[in-house]
This record gives sequence, C-alpha cells and structure tokens, in this order.
Amino acid sequence: MRHDSFITLVLLFVCAFAFISFQGKPEQDDLPKLAWLKEVGAKKMPTKKKVYEVTKYGAVNDGKTLNTKAIQAAIDACAAKGGGIVTFKPGDYLTGSIYLKKGVHLRIDEGVQLLGSQNLADYPEIDTRVAGIEMRWPSALINVLDQENVAISGKGVVHAQGKPFWDLYWNMRKEYEPKGLRWIVDYDAKRPRTLLVSESSDVTIKDITMKQAGFWTIHILYSDHITVDGVVIQNNIDGHGPSTDGIDIDSSSYILVQNCDIDCNDDNFCLKAGRDWDGLRVNRPTEYILIRDCISRAGGGLITFGSETSGGIRHVVAHNLKAKGTGVGIRFKSATTRGGTVENIYIQDIEMDGVRVPIEVSMNWNPSYSYSTLPEGYTYETIPQHWKTMLQKVEPEERGIPNFREVYISDIKVKDAAKAISAAGIPQSYIEDFHLRDMEIDAKTAGEISHARNWTFEDVDIDTQDGSKIDVKNSTNIGL
Repeated sequence: MRHDSFITLVLLFVCAFAFISFQGKPEQDDLPKLAWLKEVGAKKMPTKKKVYEVTKYGAVNDGKTLNTKAIQAAIDACAAKGGGIVTFKPGDYLTGSIYLKKGVHLRIDEGVQLLGSQNLADYPEIDTRVAGIEMRWPSALINVLDQENVAISGKGVVHAQGKPFWDLYWNMRKEYEPKGLRWIVDYDAKRPRTLLVSESSDVTIKDITMKQAGFWTIHILYSDHITVDGVVIQNNIDGHGPSTDGIDIDSSSYILVQNCDIDCNDDNFCLKAGRDWDGLRVNRPTEYILIRDCISRAGGGLITFGSETSGGIRHVVAHNLKAKGTGVGIRFKSATTRGGTVENIYIQDIEMDGVRVPIEVSMNWNPSYSYSTLPEGYTYETIPQHWKTMLQKVEPEERGIPNFREVYISDIKVKDAAKAISAAGIPQSYIEDFHLRDMEIDAKTAGEISHARNWTFEDVDIDTQDGSKIDVKNSTNIGL
C-alpha cells in the first residue's frame, strides 16, 4: 500500500471513530450550546456615580447605635435622584431591615461591617414566602422588593448576628416536638433572612462576605435575571445555626451564581419551587439556572433540588463545583404531598472530599417535617392561618406525587465518602432517566437504588472498602 493512501485511510478511520463517539455521548457535552445559558444573570447595573454616604444622614459607626433610619434615609435620597451609590465610612453599623430601591448601588467596602439587630422588632413583617408557603414573616436584614436595576457589592461584611434566633428555634423545637408539632416549628420560629430579593429583576450581588445568618442567607424569590458573584457565606460562626441555607433560588428564572464559597449548616446551593397545596396553588417553576465555579464546605448539600418542588425545577446547569466536608453532594429531595417535576438537570465537573453521600435521591424525605397533622387538643378554627395553609390537603392525592427525570451527571471525583449512592423513588413515581458518566467514587459502601427506571452508567468506578456493589431493588433497566 502506498504511504499516502495509508495515511488517508488512517485519517478516515480516526474521523469516523470521533464522529461515532461524539454521536454516542450524552447531551451534556453540548452544554455550551444551550441557548438559554447566554440569558442568565443581571443584564444591567446602576450606572449613576453620585455618592450618598450614610454618616451624612446621621449614621454612627460605633457598632452600638441603631442606624436603620439613617441608612434608609441615604437609600431613599439616592433613589429620589434617580439612583447612585450608597457608601459607608469604615466601621461597624448596627441596623434592622433596610430596603433598596431602583437604581441604588449599596456598596459595603472593605473595613465596613453591617451588624444585624438582634431585636426581632427591628424586622417589620411583610407578605412573603418562607420554606415553600406564603405567609407573614419578618423582613430580611437587606431587602430588594419589587425593584429593578439594583446592586449590592464590596469587600465588606454583613454580619447578621443570628445566634439569638438560633437559640429561639432550638428552644421551640424542644417545646413543639413532644406535642407532635415538628412540622410547624420552622414556621412559628420567625427568624430574619440576611438578604431577600423578591419580585425583582436585574439585581447584582457581588463580593460581599455574609456571616451568621439567623435563617436563610440569600433568598431569591419570584425574581429573574439575578447575579450572585464572589459571595462568601460563613454561617458557622460561634456555633451551627439551624436552617442557615446559603443561596436559595425559589420560583425564579435566569439566575447566575458563580465564584461563591459557602460554609453553612443546611443546604449550600438550593433550588426550590413551593410546598404542598400552597406551592401547587402558586405553581411557579425555578428554571434556567447556571451555577459554576463554587465551593461548599459544611452544609447539608452542595447542590440541592427541593424539598420544595411543587412548581417544578428544570433547565439547570451546574459545573466546576467543589464540596469539602458537605453532608451530601448532589441532592434531590421531595415528599408525597409536594408534587412538581425536577427535570433537564446537567451537572458536570464536581470534586467531593469527605462528603457523606455524593448522590442522594429521596421522594419521601424527612417525614416528621414533611407531613402535617393537627394533634389532639387543638381546634382548627382557632389555629393561625399559616397552620391552616400547611394542613390544607392536596387533592386529588396524585397531584402531590413528585417526579425526578432526565438528569445528567458526569465527570465526578469523590474521596472518602460514607456511601456512594442512595436513591429511593416510590411505587407511584420511579426515578427515571438518570445518566451517570465518568465518575470515580471512593466510599466505605456502595449504597442502593430502588424504584428507579432507565439509568445508564458509563465509565463509573465505585471503589468500596467493604467490597459491596450497589443494591438495586424494585427497578427496571438499571445499566450497572
């Protein structure tokens, strides 16, 4: 055979092999081509440069004087002139709830620390959604409500000083649980979030360090085109605060989260869409979400879908994430009263070290919290309205059955896990079409899959200390 003919033949073979290989790869290899990825995040920021410095409006940087009115006066003056930058001289500023407005850029520079008031009266109640249901609840420390074109940035610190609110919660848990009221204590223990963005668009949150949230840290609710970039969250300061989620994206769309570092005591990056009857009534999805280049440390889940799934969670891309000591890595959770569908999820390039369970799926998560029953001794007519909301039955019952499907997970490296996989569907709803590829998991034991259908495994290596293999039950077409 002539030399040039041989070279041509080799090239044809290589091209044909590459074409076949490309055609056979899961869709996540085409992630950069997903058109919606170009649309996530804030499309504009406040551009006016006039500065409104809060001490000129009466703020005192001694860490003791309550500055709520002075800071709000600076914000209001800035907004009245069409926007600008609200700034602080170095120091500590104690404040209750403040409310940002259109065109305002709240800049918290290095050397500046906002301290959250520890008096609940400094957080006026508003109509909002908390943990999946709409109800009256304290305002956050920093609020962006029904606004557009707002920014919060700087190398400074927002220290929510949330420890008294943690203590309140734990004390109420001790009181409520013996009465059969575990399901409502989270809603009765009113604790302020650190930052709430609600019914808003084109909001940028950049570089801020947030500490010791009383409840959730950043809550993005009913909003679109939001950017969270370079935020550091440190909630395990002087203890471990309950339900101190990192970033909660709740019935919102076109959200970009990147370059963040979260150390909390619940889910780190969490996607939600309403709970039970009330969530099904609202029926607003979380969709078109990009999370990239982030780290989770302590916390309940590196990236969590649920447990509030009622409005649906779909079109999510997460890549280049690291989990260091997080409880669970990739987490899907719901309950049989939630409903909703979680689908079209693409997760790539994840490193986990010391994570208890790298992949966990549960459709019957935490029953004592998830299901509401009024104990004897209480009269329905006299209980609070949010109790009634929680007790409202989902009818027909089939509406409450959640669905998980079309999930692509690839390029995963895991060291020192307790269990590789824990995935449990339910007889009414199998976990469908999960595609796992290019995974290396080092774990004590392999784990289990039940009530699942159409799972594929490609180049998945699970190395277990006990020599176990994944236990598959009540499932079909699991490609192990």
